[in-house]
Amino acid sequence: MTTEKKETNPTENQQYKKSSDEELKKKLTPLQYKVTQQDGTEPPFTNKYNDNEAAGIYVDIVSGEPLFSSLDKFYSETGWPSFTKPLAPENIVEKVNKGWFGTQIEVRSRHANSHLGHIFKDGPPPTDLRYCINSAALRFVPVEDLEKEGYEKYTILFKS
Repeated sequence: MTTEKKETNPTENQQYKKSSDEELKKKLTPLQYKVTQQDGTEPPFTNKYNDNEAAGIYVDIVSGEPLFSSLDKFYSETGWPSFTKPLAPENIVEKVNKGWFGTQIEVRSRHANSHLGHIFKDGPPPTDLRYCINSAALRFVPVEDLEKEGYEKYTILFKS
């Protein structure tokens, strides 16, 4: 049983669109497709962004919608990139999934409906949340490329 937990209003970011399934199969690796389109999970510790310490933002690999910031990333010792909060909460949808193994809160992107990962209540203060996200669902945009890639409004976050 899946129920909607948190909905926010769509943003002005209507440029974030999901391609057709045929186009996604061409654009994404098999693992990226499995994770984002078939609710898969990548292996821990060997994924692309678990150990990434560079400054920048993480966007949905499918649509490009901004999701998380390196400023909110922490090392959780779980093997997946973990964040204390979303960069753009309006681009995140949380769904409560009840199943055989209990209740989980799934995280999906708003515009592409990509499966991203799950939220756990064992993170650090101040949120005590751990957004455990699959690297395969993300693309990293370094600070120096934010303006060039159309994410200039986030550059102010990284000014000292």
